[in-house]
Amino acid sequence: MISKVFAFLAAVLTGAAPAPTPQSLPQIVLRAPKAVLTVQVARTGPQRELGLMGVRRLAPHTGMLFVFDSDGPVAFWMKDTLIPLDMVFVSSSGSVRAIFANVSVVAPSLPDDKIPLEQGRANYVIELPANEAARDGIRPGCYIRGIPGARTSRS
Repeated sequence: MISKVFAFLAAVLTGAAPAPTPQSLPQIVLRAPKAVLTVQVARTGPQRELGLMGVRRLAPHTGMLFVFDSDGPVAFWMKDTLIPLDMVFVSSSGSVRAIFANVSVVAPSLPDDKIPLEQGRANYVIELPANEAARDGIRPGCYIRGIPGARTSRS
């Protein structure tokens, strides 16, 4: 599976394949305080690893939900991510813990060991277009409703 991901990314980066939209993963609807979000759900390691790599544009109120096995430390890097994103770290109850707004794109030539990490504690991470979280009323302490498996009556 990993070799297919790398082959696909190589084709995209060399122009041999069209730029992808988010992966063809199941979509769900989440409810932020001021918006309805349509996100694809990345549950497996390979799905989370590929994430939004190679995506050149996200429509407003769209993105990806990364689901982890437990509520704990997670880290993300922006390798081969072509657009700036907001990253929303969410607890197992659906409560927003932290937001990294407008996470910048890194130069493709930057060595892997120099790519900055965004890290925090989460069971779920939502990636949205840059500056979307603030427009949608997402802030630490608010709840995101509709996350499958979130242990709260607010889902």
